[in-house]
Amino acid sequence: MSCCEVDAIVQVDSRGQIVLPKEVRARFGLEEGGKLALIVMNDGNAPCCISLMPVTSLSAPIESVLQPVFGGKE
Repeated sequence: MSCCEVDAIVQVDSRGQIVLPKEVRARFGLEEGGKLALIVMNDGNAPCCISLMPVTSLSAPIESVLQPVFGGKE
């Protein structure tokens, strides 16, 4: 089994927003106001992949760097 799979297809609306399906939110324990880190991977100079990760899943050193961005305590 691969580490990655397509779990859902989402659509970007006119305001640039997406809706995460209820099943995905439940699987990750995401509730209203929950924070996700958007991670962009590059292939050379061009972006190729976007990943979303619950902020609570980030390692401590990364989380401490990102806390000001996410409004957490330093």
